Amino acid sequence: MKDIERIAVIGAGSWGTALAMVLAHKACPVYLWTPVEAQAKVLAETRRNPILSDEASPLADNIIPTCDIELVKDADLFVVVVPSVAMRSVAQRLNDLGIRKDAVIVSCTKGIEQGSHKRMSEILQEYLPENPIGVLSGPNHAEDICMGLPSASLIGFEDASYADWAQQVFSTPTFRVYSATDIIGMQLGGTIKNVFAIGAGLCEGLNLGDNAQAAMLTRGLAEMTRIGVAAGGKRETFMGLSGVGDLIVTCYSHNSRNQTVGRRLASGQSLQEILDSLGMVAEGVPNTLSVYEIARELDIRTPLIDAVYAVLYESKSAKDALVELMSRDPRPEQD
Repeated sequence: MKDIERIAVIGAGSWGTALAMVLAHKACPVYLWTPVEAQAKVLAETRRNPILSDEASPLADNIIPTCDIELVKDADLFVVVVPSVAMRSVAQRLNDLGIRKDAVIVSCTKGIEQGSHKRMSEILQEYLPENPIGVLSGPNHAEDICMGLPSASLIGFEDASYADWAQQVFSTPTFRVYSATDIIGMQLGGTIKNVFAIGAGLCEGLNLGDNAQAAMLTRGLAEMTRIGVAAGGKRETFMGLSGVGDLIVTCYSHNSRNQTVGRRLASGQSLQEILDSLGMVAEGVPNTLSVYEIARELDIRTPLIDAVYAVLYESKSAKDALVELMSRDPRPEQD
């Protein structure tokens, strides 16, 4: 693999900003692209992203915020960090831009496209069929990474040589990266855990206690694994960083947007009110619909996903959903 001379991070939200800071250690220009001119201006002038805490480190000198897509055309590495609903339009834009066929692309978006149920890597591959496309996923909240706190993640490509190369690119003294080739399992784990994060928030908002939280996480992992394996992922992937690791951090951290959605729903706020005031995308809301539909297609039993779906899309109260979950017929744990 060749040396990197230019990196493009597509998307300047909290996670895009965090990954730009991780990649800045390569000491080459890191273009942090946003379609919003005002956002690029704030980032360039203040060297900080206002949606992150004041404790976050400032942007390194070699990070170049920009809204000019032409500046990223010749990048060696594209790190795509946009909401799942924007992935198709961004993929089309990169195709229209005419990026190099040997440029490596890494999707860092945790979601499934509504309707088609395509993974983010599949959407990118549609528009950029000749480029090597991989995935980064793991228990990574931007806030910790931007403060330089130790974190671990997983980088995956179907071709192990690209996974090993990208592992070296992303690794820093505080960001430990492991490599993998199961990009199906990685993406499904990173998507499905968002559903259970909303469920964990509902548990906390209802003051159900630690036992309920532990049960939500453990049985959620079982449902995640059943869907993931049926869809082509490897069982061991869901026991790793992009599965149970991501599930733990998303279910227990108050930095989790999806957990916040669950907590506020339990307090009686409407979903639309929560989303309007959140200021950032909570992927778990559209993910719940997609994952629910995928489970039906695969004929997978998913009582927890069904309960979160009912609260979000059928206006069922969190308390009623809990009563239904607890009153189901007894079953063997491994069934």
